Amino acid sequence: MDQGNQLFTLALGLVPPWAVDVVRFTVEEKRLDLYVNFSRGSHFPCPVCGQDCPVHDTQEKVWRHLDFFQHAAYLHARVPRVQCPEHGVHLVPVPWAREGSGFTLLFEALVMAMVREMPVLTVSRLVRETDQRLWRVIDHYVSKAREAVDMSEVQAIVTVQTAPYFPA
Repeated sequence: MDQGNQLFTLALGLVPPWAVDVVRFTVEEKRLDLYVNFSRGSHFPCPVCGQDCPVHDTQEKVWRHLDFFQHAAYLHARVPRVQCPEHGVHLVPVPWAREGSGFTLLFEALVMAMVREMPVLTVSRLVRETDQRLWRVIDHYVSKAREAVDMSEVQAIVTVQTAPYFPA
């Protein structure tokens, strides 16, 4: 592994068998593409039972990552599907993104921190993503937070609506 790839592997917090093996920087497009791969012969745990299983095949996936300075960054990976003798073929979860998301966990964390402080449309313009995609991220984490809250003892909810103040 060359030093550039090793630097990005360390910066992303990847551990074996994962590593960055190709880096493509396109100045004209203001884009950085990092290609993550796993070591040949690697085994991964079955997502259902945790049994160590061989790789059956892979699926190409892409995730938006935090910007590299002013350049949009994307992670590309061949995500393995394992062949479990008990549960069949399953896609392995990757350590840098949640299942079904087109963003890395770090990108989602940045978005969630930003939307606490400003409107979603403003955040979407700053991160150069559609507000619709960001709303899906927000919905995921708000739903997850609501599931963790015990409201069994709530007896009443009060809402107060105030009219905006416009001095005469």
